[in-house]
Parts: sequence; structure tokens; C-alpha cells
Amino acid sequence: MTVPSNEVFIGRQPILDRSQQLVAYELLFRRSRQKNSAEVYDDLAATANVIMHAFADLGIEAALGPYKGFINCNESLLLSDLLEALPPDKIVIEILETVEATPAIVARCTELKARGFTIALDDYTGIEARYMPLRGLVDIVKVDVLAVPEADLCDATRNLRKWPLQLLAEKVDSQKQAAICLDLGYALFQGYYFAKPMIVAGKKLSHSQLALVRLLGLVLDDAGTPELERVLKQEPGLTMNLMRLTNSAAAGMRTKVTSLRHAVTLLGRRQLQRWLQLLMYTNPGDSRTASPLMQLAATRGKLMELLAGKIKPGDQQSVDQAFMSGIMSLMPTLMSVPMEEILASINLGNDVREALESRGGPLGALLELSEALEGDQGETCHELTARITGLDADTVNACLSQALAWASNIGRENA
Repeated sequence: MTVPSNEVFIGRQPILDRSQQLVAYELLFRRSRQKNSAEVYDDLAATANVIMHAFADLGIEAALGPYKGFINCNESLLLSDLLEALPPDKIVIEILETVEATPAIVARCTELKARGFTIALDDYTGIEARYMPLRGLVDIVKVDVLAVPEADLCDATRNLRKWPLQLLAEKVDSQKQAAICLDLGYALFQGYYFAKPMIVAGKKLSHSQLALVRLLGLVLDDAGTPELERVLKQEPGLTMNLMRLTNSAAAGMRTKVTSLRHAVTLLGRRQLQRWLQLLMYTNPGDSRTASPLMQLAATRGKLMELLAGKIKPGDQQSVDQAFMSGIMSLMPTLMSVPMEEILASINLGNDVREALESRGGPLGALLELSEALEGDQGETCHELTARITGLDADTVNACLSQALAWASNIGRENA
């Protein structure tokens, strides 16, 4: 018996390097029912179904863009033929802590390594003996910083340094944890510390952020192009990044944008509004890379847009409002100010406001679903999908793969 694919959801968590740049996603496959020993084959069938179908239209390379994808592997998935169908240069095989290093597993890891896959060890907590047979095969060890007491973390890290591998600190939920792991020499980080709302009392918006909020308000109020140009000319860094974003592959245009007036004419107000929203997540002084928070915001906005299009086909207003709700939902994190203060400076519709303030209404449900996919909330994903008319897991997974592909192209120039 196989489990229908609509019982499985894709989740994804960003993985950052030491400079907090996005380098990979961990792809998570979540089910609603609790696992037991009788469902091992069902889990394999369900995960295989999602991997093969959710990325069928775009290809997993397109969905991941320039980033790698970590895939959790239990014993059944590790020994299955499914992994041969995945691109070795894009996928990191993450061996779950439940997998025993038997001769068969060691032989399989040796084979996968020879094929070009990167091998990672999940949820390391300092127990070395059981992993010894995999020494020499593992490229990355993920250390669970919540499970290892701070006093023991230094010793565990020192022991791991005997192996020629990269260290990844996972479940990093605070800036303090990130700083400790940085000092210990960890190369990679996974957790929510970079995207957690951190409200700092008395912090003021930067000049560039204020200019963007003002610009967005002008676009929403249908102000003239000269008025938009006057504000942007005071911020050369923002103008540069706007040109970069509108020229990126995500814009889907063949013509190069050469000026703000050209961007307004070529894109139209609707697209300009979107790029201004995304521009808030860039560093005005650095036009080379998109920040991890921008990737998260872009993915969330695009996912909500695509889901709204499935629920209300042809309703452009709902689609636009869904995108805006997704982008705006991370503004408190970006600006370190309460949502109420942000909403006070921008004229938004009631549906968007309700979603952002209380997660209420149809847009609020889509926002909750997007947040649940980003976190470890499999049950919530199933409950919300069942509640939202017009959605099922297959639709959600397909929309997420498209959103990941769209967001991965942000900031990259056309060849």
C-alpha cells in the first residue's frame, strides 16, 4: 500500500554560510500522521512521489537555482534507486540519525560518494562510536546545538575537527548561538535566527528604508513618474539595485532596463510595485547578491501569489494582494519595528491589513500556510490545506517549487 502524495508536503529551511549568505535549502517532506515501524515503505513511496512530481515541470535544478538541496534520507530511501535520478552536483544526501552504519549502508554511501553526491550526517550530538564506519565518507556534519549543552559544544566540536569535513550548526535560534558557533569555526548555519522578528525599542528606519516606504506609498497612490524619480534620485544605491532587480532573470524580460523612467514604462506600475517591495530586502551598498531574508520574502510572496491564483483563477486583485501580503509580512524582521508602525506609513487595503495584523481572512490563511511550510509544522500544513477550498498538497508542492525557482533568480543578470 502506498500513501497518496496529498499526504506529504515539501518544507524548506535555508542554510547560510559564515557571512549569512544563502548557500542551500534543506528540503523536508512532512506527513500528517505519526510515523511507526509499519509505515517505512509508505514513507519512501510518499517521499519518492513528491520528489519526482513536485519538481517534474521545472526540474529540481531550476527549483533550487544556484543553491544546493539537502534531502533527508532514512534507511529505505538511502538504499532505494530513487537517488540515482537526482543530480549529484545539486543534492546533499543527509543521513538521518535513525540510520545505523551497517555494512550495507557504508557500501551504499561509498557508491553514492563515487557518483558525486555530497554526504551529510544529521543531528550529531556527540556520540562518535556509531558513526565511525562512515568516517572518510561524510563531508558535512550537522550538530544539533539545542541537544548539545553549551558547555559540551566546544569538546564535541574539537572531536569533530579530527575529521576532514565541514561543520554545520543546526537549530540555531538566536544571535547568541550563532556567535558561539562562529567562534568555534562552524562553516554553515541552519535555523531561524536570521529571520526572527526582533523588535528593538527606539530603532529608527534607515534613510534608504524610509525612501522605499515613501516610494511604495507613492506607487500605491498612483503618483506620477517624475515624483517617483525625484525620490529615487536621492538614493543612488537604491536606483542601482532597482535596475539590477528589474534586469534579473526573474523579471522575464528581453529588453535591458536603463533608467527609472524606462523601468516604469516597461514594467508598468504593478511590476514596479513588486520590485520596490523586494528592494527593501537588499543591501543598498551591495548590488551583487540577494540577502537570505530577501530570498525568504520573495519565495513567500510568490508562493502566496501562485496559491491565490489557484483559488481564484483570473482574480488579479487577489493575486496582487497575496504577493504583497507575503512580502510585507517580513517587514518587522527587516526593519526591527512593529507591524503597526509599518502599516501606519503605507495605504494598504483592508484584506491585506487583516492578514498582516491578525492572520485573518483568506490572505491570512495563505500566510499561515506559507509560514507553516517554512517551519516544522506538518500538522498545520495539512489542517490549513484542508480548510482552504481549491488547494491540496500536490498543488501546494507544485506552487512551492515554482516559487523557489522564481526567487532563486532574483538579482541574477540575464546571460
